[in-house]
Amino acid sequence: MKVSYLNDRFFSRLETLALNLRSDLRGYFGGKHLVSSYGQTVEFSDYREYQLGDDIRRIDWNLFSRFEKYFLKLFTDERQMQIQIFLDCSGSMGKDNPKKSAYAVATAAALGFLSVHNMDKVSFNIMKDDRSENPFGTIVGKTSFFRSVTQLEEVEFTGETNISECVKSCPDTSSGNGLSVIISDFFSEDWKAAIDYLLFKRRQILLIQIMTPDEEDPTYEGRVHLIDSETEDISDSKNMKIRITRSFQVAYQEALRDFKDDIKNFCHKRGVDYISVRTDTEIEKMLFGQLLKVGVMV
Repeated sequence: MKVSYLNDRFFSRLETLALNLRSDLRGYFGGKHLVSSYGQTVEFSDYREYQLGDDIRRIDWNLFSRFEKYFLKLFTDERQMQIQIFLDCSGSMGKDNPKKSAYAVATAAALGFLSVHNMDKVSFNIMKDDRSENPFGTIVGKTSFFRSVTQLEEVEFTGETNISECVKSCPDTSSGNGLSVIISDFFSEDWKAAIDYLLFKRRQILLIQIMTPDEEDPTYEGRVHLIDSETEDISDSKNMKIRITRSFQVAYQEALRDFKDDIKNFCHKRGVDYISVRTDTEIEKMLFGQLLKVGVMV
């Protein structure tokens, strides 16, 4: 049965939030993000002495009457941020669990809405196999956004995903002009190279790990047949029949803890934001809680 979190109430609650970028933006399009360079906004920043060729209309004549020197008023500049959202559409992200895929789509949609609501540009990059596809192009404005989100809900979650190759194949990864978000469970082993590539591009990065309660705390016991959701071949070596005991569950919890710690430590060393969320957590709680806490939201 199809699951959806997207409705008018969901989007209306997001209007009080905005995405936060910690580094200066490049580019020339006007937006809502203040940068350290000077521009044409109405928000005063500083003064400097007049130099030959400066616009005389920006001279502060009150200061001239006091100091008999020409000073220019300087104002802050605002730029438009480009948000890249990479959505892992592999089988493990929802082939057998519609709630997990719906949660991932809703998270992507929430971040996309915040982008267009604050005059930024956003792109949804669908990651499958070793390629990322951007079926909607660069989205500016809410009309284009809502049209894209309707189609985004129809995306199928199947097969495997090479996150590194998908991110590197994205054609519109400009340097230093915004935020790149990767939404995945990060069960693949190639995601670290994707982070280093985006850092090379001087992007601010956010990883959102989505897991189900069963993945976090499985309740299986006795003899079970485990089938990899990302393979179509029932005889694949990843599939196995095992007997789950208490010691097996303890070992799983330790391995899961090590798995998350590895992601957390890798991101911390590189200044990358990372959160892990379960699908039984309300999306608003994740947005207004965890993302606010790491400083991605303001």
